[in-house]
Amino acid sequence: MRRREFITLLGGAAMWPLTARAQQPATPIIGFMSARSPDDSTHLMAAFHQGLTEGGFVEGQNVVIEFRWARGEYDRLPGMAADLVSRQVKVLVAVGGEPSALAAKRATSTIPIVFGIGSDPVFAGLVDSVNRHGANVTGATLLTTLMEPKRFGLLRELSPGVALVGVLLNPNFPPAAHQLQALEEAARSINQGLVVTRAASDAELDAAFTALIEAGAGVAGRGGSVFRCAARPDHRLCAAPASAGHLSISGICCGRGTAQLWAQHHRRLQAVRVYTAKILNGAKPAELPIWQPTRFELVINLQTARSLGINISDNLLSLADEIIE
Repeated sequence: MRRREFITLLGGAAMWPLTARAQQPATPIIGFMSARSPDDSTHLMAAFHQGLTEGGFVEGQNVVIEFRWARGEYDRLPGMAADLVSRQVKVLVAVGGEPSALAAKRATSTIPIVFGIGSDPVFAGLVDSVNRHGANVTGATLLTTLMEPKRFGLLRELSPGVALVGVLLNPNFPPAAHQLQALEEAARSINQGLVVTRAASDAELDAAFTALIEAGAGVAGRGGSVFRCAARPDHRLCAAPASAGHLSISGICCGRGTAQLWAQHHRRLQAVRVYTAKILNGAKPAELPIWQPTRFELVINLQTARSLGINISDNLLSLADEIIE
């Protein structure tokens, strides 16, 4: 081999490591934004990481996760979404309810979005159709906000003869107005008295409960929103008015009882984490159908009911899919 050819070959070899490094793809970044708090999402995050691992991704090794938590302050969500989009995330996961998902959708029309919500995604304005959602958005829903009339009926079954039913809503939670409309229609259909109180933060909860008690509500139900879950992840919402002795919360004992609610939530999270891993592996959101439940179950927690002094009728027990002793 001639001297000039040898030097050229040696020089080319010296450049190989630099070329190889330049061709290595950058580590993908997941943007994760939630309207909730990290304090009440620890177990959910563990499940999310597990799902990513099953899909071949481990945080800190071959994927980076940028977390953003609104802690129930919905006005922070648009800024969080814009910040994650500016970081050029590979996929944007938006959970904790409709406000998070809508903020993500408004922030980008190109980055894949995986949402986790409780309402109808078409009604919420996230997609045009469940079957043909297309674009860059997919995810999972529990449809819990559509179950308000059913939960209202179960509440009546739980406390027959109550003259006035109380409802607690978060006015800052976008589906609250629709929930209230459905409840008012259900109450009118059976001539049931209804009193509504509102709390936009955890600090306002005690005053809201006091208002329900002073109004004479014999039993109360609650609509869905983030701040109550963030403040009381065990859902012991009845602790606030316990001294009154006559006010209880339907969500504890029946119609989406605590154990059943979390089980459904884990199934929704499973869809979110599986979809996130699939998108990282090259799948398109339009190829991933929106997940929604096909079965709703009634779980009655007798242990909690006894602690509240609530007697569950035999008829209601016969309707239960599961009874927690």
